[in-house]
Amino acid sequence: MLTLANRATFATLHHAAALQVADDTPAIIFVATGHEPMIINRRDFLANVIGVALSLREIGIRARDLVVIAHTQDLESIYGFWGALWLGAIPSMFPTLTEKLDPDVYQNSISELVRLSSVSAVITTDEFAPQLHSLLPCPVVGSSRLAAARSAATLEQTTNLSIDPHEIAFLQHSSGTTGLQKGIALSHNAALNQIAAYSEVLRLSDDDVIVSWLPLYHDMGLIAGFLLPLIQGIPLVLMSPFDWVQHPVLLLRAIHEYKGTLSWLPNFAYNHCARRIRRRDSEGLSLASIRLLINCSEPVRHESHQLFLDRFAENGLRPDMLGVSYAMAENTFAVTQTSPGCPARLDIIDRDSLEIHRYAKSVTKDHPAAQIRVSCGPPLPNTEIRVFDEAGHPLPERYIGQLGISSNCLLTGYYNRPDLDPFQAGWYLTGDLGYLADGEVYVIGRSKDLIINAGKNIYPQDIEAIVNEIPGVHAGRAVVFGVLDEREGTELIAVVAEVKPDDTEERRDIARAIRQQVARQTMVTVTYVHLVGSKWLLKTSSGKIARGASRDKWLREIQQKGSG
Repeated sequence: MLTLANRATFATLHHAAALQVADDTPAIIFVATGHEPMIINRRDFLANVIGVALSLREIGIRARDLVVIAHTQDLESIYGFWGALWLGAIPSMFPTLTEKLDPDVYQNSISELVRLSSVSAVITTDEFAPQLHSLLPCPVVGSSRLAAARSAATLEQTTNLSIDPHEIAFLQHSSGTTGLQKGIALSHNAALNQIAAYSEVLRLSDDDVIVSWLPLYHDMGLIAGFLLPLIQGIPLVLMSPFDWVQHPVLLLRAIHEYKGTLSWLPNFAYNHCARRIRRRDSEGLSLASIRLLINCSEPVRHESHQLFLDRFAENGLRPDMLGVSYAMAENTFAVTQTSPGCPARLDIIDRDSLEIHRYAKSVTKDHPAAQIRVSCGPPLPNTEIRVFDEAGHPLPERYIGQLGISSNCLLTGYYNRPDLDPFQAGWYLTGDLGYLADGEVYVIGRSKDLIINAGKNIYPQDIEAIVNEIPGVHAGRAVVFGVLDEREGTELIAVVAEVKPDDTEERRDIARAIRQQVARQTMVTVTYVHLVGSKWLLKTSSGKIARGASRDKWLREIQQKGSG
């Protein structure tokens, strides 16, 4: 197993993968609702990976070529990624078009990706291939063509690679409705440094089993729920994110059946499981094998953890099982991690001090403006975090500023984008706002989303959490943003929320409840409440609400009504 102690003996991802014993040990267990699990042992996994590598070479792919896998999440996409990597090409996972994504935006994004990054080929499903073929100038390879291209080359011909560890291993693409063409280039060194350091902090062992439903085009799914277990020889129980959304109990069943020990979840998933899994479906399922369920990818909310704990305590869930990580694709994945076996630290701060002075002042729990923030833990080994003000000066502990990272897991740069320099004086500035306290990191939100309302710094995620609790609002389907008012000289607060009822009177009651609850819990006044039907809000490729794009859509509708 790759560790910090033996890190120097592993040169590349190919080297690390080649050291895995090709035996009958399960590599991937793919589970799906209504189907028998597919168990792929390490011998068959390696054979399928090599088979795809041979097929790619047969259709003209060579080392250092960029190969995009725009595929549904199944074994074909997994073999496609590893096959390209095995060949020495540069693979990159990319989502297929789903109902969550705007078709025009998706087509523009993948067209820009191909144009800017000089993509050599796109691997996709037979069903999706014709759509992409008419859209893209590069070869589009469906499943049937890839299977037909397999040649009779020998294993030695595909593995005799001379690769510099500093070379790019794969790309991750930043999630968004625009900007997907910005490929985050990660070297073999960065990926292996991340896996070694993160495994150390997680206290990873041969007894671990990772369970994941996360999409592989997102850094949390690609690294924690894909590369890490396969490199480390840890069994991976995998399921489709679409299957999980519709049947969230699938995660609990997988943990119970395969004695899962580690799983990563974005914050919304805790609420989703607690509210959508019926008690009769979870009865008899045990979570006792879990070492860590790790909250990652979104600002962590104490209320979500508590809701999840209260719901699944009867299934063996304990507070010490809930961990937190702050992570991002630009650092390969994890930046921080709370300690296994210890509940994440809670910091009780003064909301007024946070909003007015941008200072996280400690207060008692009974303080009238008390607010609970959840720690993301200390930085990983070989990683340093600082907090910077607008002028780029480091800030003391508890002052709110932009988080900056220095580590040996950082990106090489943005692929084929010399015009974009991700570093400032050696630091990667994340765009996230947060603070440090006793060496641990607390994340508040994105700096670009910050709303300045009457001299207060309003963090939209806090208001969205309140709105999502209002009866009638689709959980997780609300967005909050600022709208500049020239006359008042400040930003006004707008809420757009998807709701179930169409009745005008019911919608009026929901809008009134939103205004009242936000004012009651935050002392902030909401100026605009716009209630819409399902699927109105725009999402990023990773399923998050696209705040900026949804704001622009709302403004366009307002302008059209005004001109009409």
